[in-house]
Amino acid sequence: MISPNRHLILASSSPFRRELLARLGLNFDCVSPDIDEQRGDKEPAEKLVQRLALEKAEAVASGHPDALIIGSDQVAVLNNGDVLGKPGSRDKAIAQLLAASGSKVTFLTGLCLLNAKTGEHQLCCEPFAVQFRQLTTEMAERYVDKEKPLNCAGSFKSEGLGITLFERFIGEDPNSLIGLPLIRLTDMLAKEGIALP
Repeated sequence: MISPNRHLILASSSPFRRELLARLGLNFDCVSPDIDEQRGDKEPAEKLVQRLALEKAEAVASGHPDALIIGSDQVAVLNNGDVLGKPGSRDKAIAQLLAASGSKVTFLTGLCLLNAKTGEHQLCCEPFAVQFRQLTTEMAERYVDKEKPLNCAGSFKSEGLGITLFERFIGEDPNSLIGLPLIRLTDMLAKEGIALP
C-alpha cells in the first residue's frame, strides 16, 4: 500500500494508460503534462521516448513536489528506421498503416518514475514488436474510419480492432504496446517501497 504521503500521479491524459495503471489496484491521479514533444534533429528513437517520458514527469512535478510521478511516451519504428508518432490526420494514419503492411514494427515505450521529493528518477525504454498482416488500402481506410486512431503512435489501438491488423506479437509485456509497461513499472514502484500485490 502507498502511505498517505506517497501521492502517485500518472503524467498523461491517455485513457488507455489510465486503464492500464488501474489494473495494479493503486490510488492515483492523472495530470496532463504540457511539453513540446518534437523530436530533436537525428535524435534516436530510444533517446526520444526516454527524454519525453522524463520531461512529462518533470513538468507535473513542478506542481506536485511530494509525488511519485509516472511519465511515458511511445513511438513506432519501421524496419527501415523511420519513426512513426501520432498521425494526427486520417491521411497520415492510412499512410502509416500501409507503410507497416507486411512488416515487423517495433514500438518503443519510454517509462519514467520520478520521485519529485528527492529528484531521483528511474528510466527505461521497453521494446515490443508486432508483425503486420499484408494490408490493402481499403483495409487501412476501413480500419482508420472505424477506430479513428489519430492520437495513437503507429495509427492503431491494439486493445480494439487494431488486433486484426497483426499476425503476431513479439515481446515480453504486451501492455507496452498500449503505452505503459506494467512489468517494468512494478519493479520501479517496488524500489520506491510500493510492493505489489
